[in-house]
Amino acid sequence: MAVARSTSPQGPLSSRRPAELPPTAWAVLGLLSFPGERTGYELKKWADASLRHFYWSPAISQIYAELRRLEALGYATSRRSGPEEPRAKRSYAITAEGRAALIGWAGGAGDAGPAVLKHPLLLRVWLGHLAAPEHLRALVAEHIAHTRGELKEVHDALAAADGEAAWTHPQIALRWSGRRLEAEIELAEAMLVDLTEMGASAPLGQPPEDSPTQG
Repeated sequence: MAVARSTSPQGPLSSRRPAELPPTAWAVLGLLSFPGERTGYELKKWADASLRHFYWSPAISQIYAELRRLEALGYATSRRSGPEEPRAKRSYAITAEGRAALIGWAGGAGDAGPAVLKHPLLLRVWLGHLAAPEHLRALVAEHIAHTRGELKEVHDALAAADGEAAWTHPQIALRWSGRRLEAEIELAEAMLVDLTEMGASAPLGQPPEDSPTQG
C-alpha cells in the first residue's frame, strides 16, 4: 500500500532564496542527497560510519530535529510505511528544492571556515602537573589503541564503498580521514615518548612557576 508523502506547509520555494541553515542541517541534507530514501535511524548509522571521521556525528535527536526543519522548508519530504510493515517507520528523501539549495551551499564562494580541534587528551596532558606520570602514559596508550580501532573502521567503510560510483567523493573524505588517523597515532606515540623521557622530573601538584606565553 502506497502512502502519500507529506508536503511543505509553506508551498513552493522556487521564488524564495535558500534558507540560512547551520552546518548540521546541511550535513543531514547531504546524507539525503545520495540515492534512495532513509529513516532517521539509517541516517544516524551512516553519519557514524562516515561523517564522524572528519566532521561530527549528530545525536539521533538532532537528526530528527533537522529533518523536521528541512521538511518544513520543503527541502525534504517523508512518508510513513504501510500496514504491511511489522513496525511503522518514516522515510525521508530530498526534494528538488532541497537539492538545488544544497548545490548552492556546497558550491558557494568564500572560506569554508577553519578546522576546529578540541582534543580532550591534550587538555589532560596540558594539566599534567596535576596527574601522576604513569596515569598520563596510560591515557595516551589507551588513546593510541582507540585510534587504531577507528582507523580500522575507516578502512572497513572504504571497503564497503569500493566500486560504488555514487560514493566517490565520500571515499575521498574517508581516505583523508584514514591519513589523519595515521598521523594521530604517530603524534600520540611521539607524545608517549616525551612523557616517558620526562619521567618524574616534575613534582606532582606543582604548576609551572609562570605562564610560557606572554600576557
